[in-house]
Amino acid sequence: MDQAIAVLERLIAFPTVSSQSNLAAIQWIRDYLADLGVAAHLVPAPDGQPKANLWATIGPDRPGGIVLSGHTDVVPVEGQPWTSDPFELHRRDGRLYGRGTCDMKGFIALALALVPEMLEQPLKTPIHLAFSYDEELGCLGAPAMIAELGKRFRKPSLAIIGEPTEMRLGTRHKGCYSFETEVTGRDGHSSQTHKGANAIMAAAEIVSELQRIAEDLRDGAHQDANFEPPYPTINVGRIEGGTAVNIIARHCQVYWDFRATPGATPALVLPRLEAFVAGTVLPRLRQIAPEAEIVTRPRAQVPPLTEEPGGAAETLVKFLTGANQTVGLAFATEAGQFQHAGLSAVVCGPGSITQAHQPDEFIEVTQMEAGQVFLRKLVAWARET
Repeated sequence: MDQAIAVLERLIAFPTVSSQSNLAAIQWIRDYLADLGVAAHLVPAPDGQPKANLWATIGPDRPGGIVLSGHTDVVPVEGQPWTSDPFELHRRDGRLYGRGTCDMKGFIALALALVPEMLEQPLKTPIHLAFSYDEELGCLGAPAMIAELGKRFRKPSLAIIGEPTEMRLGTRHKGCYSFETEVTGRDGHSSQTHKGANAIMAAAEIVSELQRIAEDLRDGAHQDANFEPPYPTINVGRIEGGTAVNIIARHCQVYWDFRATPGATPALVLPRLEAFVAGTVLPRLRQIAPEAEIVTRPRAQVPPLTEEPGGAAETLVKFLTGANQTVGLAFATEAGQFQHAGLSAVVCGPGSITQAHQPDEFIEVTQMEAGQVFLRKLVAWARET
């Protein structure tokens, strides 16, 4: 455990907030693996951002095997009342504090610390390490890496995503679809509101319609008791618009997401929203500003993880842990993306999601120990199977 905590301490020191580069952390991981004789391959961000995924394989060079997947990015700390430096690891009262300890550098540290044990004896089944960027923005990094499976990289059979589940076996999670709705009106002096088309006020109408749709979803047909809450949800997370209090706002952007239970899709939301915009909001704007526009664009599109009763990943994790129960997860992960690419996938990792994104984020040392036991059993299985 000392080695895992030492690796975690190093990983926490990299402030890999999603708005910043993760390259320093990725390059450190690559060098760490190189020192052990393991070649790691980077998959740069296709849009030119200074970010990259990392893929490494321990074991035989053949198709199949197990992916241990985790994300290197973390959420911001600004505005949160931390009692210690969030980018320094602090240990007290059986807990390890720091941004990312729980979500989810703890799992990455455990996997990296066990690489020497993976190398001690030849593995019969390959173990792949897949560390991605921008998961917190909607699993934006993993697709570029997943697209290389069967091409640049051997295609594995199953994936274990080490998000914090308190080592419970997650076999299903909601999908996450995020959007930007951009409103363009006409600006002018705030004393002449009859000559302007206020984009912020139009956006407020759109937000109200999203709230009405969300209320209907709460009582609709796509209920799933495996989740909390058991229905699809809509959240408006950010609004940007306007330039000054005495200027009619020309532009406004609304950023929102739709969390879908399996079987639900954005088709439950988008046609209704578009009909409201086309029939109510946009005509009102264009009475004054014929050039007015309202456009909704997709941002992140993360499919749900659908349960596979008797699937390879579920069967293996049950065998390794002795678990006979599974759980549904309200949060989204790259598990749905791996499953969509043809892999059997589950979510199982140390720590509690209730600590994620919080000030004074922590992971219990006992959870790290449980995660280490699980991964050691996985390595032993890979040596024999």
